[in-house]
Amino acid sequence: MITEHAPLDVRPGQEAAFERGFARAKDLIAASPGFVSLELLRSIETPSRYLLLARWERLEDHTEGFRKSAAYEDWKALLHHFYDPFPTVEHFQIVAHAG
Repeated sequence: MITEHAPLDVRPGQEAAFERGFARAKDLIAASPGFVSLELLRSIETPSRYLLLARWERLEDHTEGFRKSAAYEDWKALLHHFYDPFPTVEHFQIVAHAG
């Protein structure tokens, strides 16, 4: 399993609108082949900063499948205009686990 990690800095004052857009967008990603789970976390110290954690069966399910789909175009339209700066996405594999 792969975890996609994306820190999302939302334009201050746009947090509520971003969360509404994300509520619609999450169904787009969840319907993608290879999708496992999704979490959106909001920073306590910096309320305009979020952390997206998406889990995929394989890296290609995200990079080739979702990112090259029509659903991704809808995702972009719903969310990308909220970011400043645009996020850097990284992918991680589990090397140790507890609990």
